Amino acid sequence: MNNTLKHCSLFLVGMMGAGKTTVGQGLAKQLDYRFFDTDTLIERVAGTKIPQLFATQGEEGFRQLETQVLAQLSAQVRSVISTGGGIILKPENWGYLRHGIVVWLDVPVQILYDRLKTDDTRPLLKTANPLETLQTLCDRRQDLYAQADLHLTLTGAESPKQVADTVLSQLPRILKSDSVHNYKN
Repeated sequence: MNNTLKHCSLFLVGMMGAGKTTVGQGLAKQLDYRFFDTDTLIERVAGTKIPQLFATQGEEGFRQLETQVLAQLSAQVRSVISTGGGIILKPENWGYLRHGIVVWLDVPVQILYDRLKTDDTRPLLKTANPLETLQTLCDRRQDLYAQADLHLTLTGAESPKQVADTVLSQLPRILKSDSVHNYKN
């Protein structure tokens, strides 16, 4: 598979709770790639946790740091990068994401809610109705996520290994497609 990928990096996008980090770690291991999580790196750069960052700098401050981290990661090769759910919101981020293959993990909103309902570390879900908020966020982001090179519609019942295996099985088709950007890595 590494020959097929030509050392190209993979960027996992999708809503919070889609499993990007867990699937990404498995993919990196199978490919013998490095793994990076943009949220973890943002916390290192900021010297604080994401909820605190949102509290002090707001979503805009968080998004600026997110773009800085992504800009640095886009230069990496042989990497799997798990991104934050809203990374697709800024057009300039797509320029960085296009340095690799973009994989959208698309999970039903109810499954996302079930996974996140007890997670108090998600600033965007600190609302009166987190399920409705998730649905609204998903609706707003749908067309942006759809720009990914590979769209995996998941049921939520798949194991992270099954999802990683599906990604790996689909990559040769994506790499042969004329619609995929020219990889320089």
